[in-house]
Amino acid sequence: MHPIIRLVTPLVAAVVLATPTFAAEPDWTQVAQALGKSGAVQTGGVYRVGFPRTDLQVSLDGVALRSGFALGGWVAFQPMGTETMVMGDLVLTQDEVNPVMRKLEEGGIEITAVHNHLLRAEPMTLYMHVQGHGDPVKLAGAIHSGLALSKTPFAPPPGTSQPANIDMIGVDRIMGYRGQDSGGIYQFGIPRAKPVTDQGMALPGAMGAAIAINFQPTGFDTAAITALHSHMLDEQPRMFFLHFWANDDARKLATGLRAALDKVDVKKEAASAR
Repeated sequence: MHPIIRLVTPLVAAVVLATPTFAAEPDWTQVAQALGKSGAVQTGGVYRVGFPRTDLQVSLDGVALRSGFALGGWVAFQPMGTETMVMGDLVLTQDEVNPVMRKLEEGGIEITAVHNHLLRAEPMTLYMHVQGHGDPVKLAGAIHSGLALSKTPFAPPPGTSQPANIDMIGVDRIMGYRGQDSGGIYQFGIPRAKPVTDQGMALPGAMGAAIAINFQPTGFDTAAITALHSHMLDEQPRMFFLHFWANDDARKLATGLRAALDKVDVKKEAASAR
């Protein structure tokens, strides 16, 4: 054998052995079947499934809250090497919290926080933040078993929602970002300037790492938009989530929110012209 070949061959073998192995992207169809509800793949390869509490009639300060405004539970799956991470935010009534929590923990799902997002809401709702690692189908099955002990709907809501009746152009210009109409709720998802990581892996906004701001129209010029706590355990940098509520002129609310965002390290993005 030529002497050069003897030198090159072991080097090539070393490179092959040192290359990490990654599992193929999970079969999201199987995940949806185990979860009992299908979702959609988001930016960054995240598979996200919504669990809005359309069965609940919740009001705050006389305003009836739409499920997409402040009752939108969800879970999201992100491939991480040979495993999959799941994170989520489950909206539960007080009597549902304990049985759901016990069942999730039995299935290997970690509860990272339980708290309220809305003060004075009637009936009171609590938000259970969950996290897990492992086989995505098993994780989905464990979440299904937990949610089955609540009245969370698995079927899509009937009918269609009316578009958000709000001054979208005016709100966009003030916010400096462009929102999206989602079932009559005008939503903003504002990413942080620097990536948020968990166990060394970057968390996309769809995994709960972005700033979410929702406007529920209470008139063309008015909107409703109250707690401080953590949602995760091991994220870097450490983050705290501030929940707030107001019902006032939409442009006035946007001005106050824009001033607050100027104090946060968020990704700057000018709103697109309509």
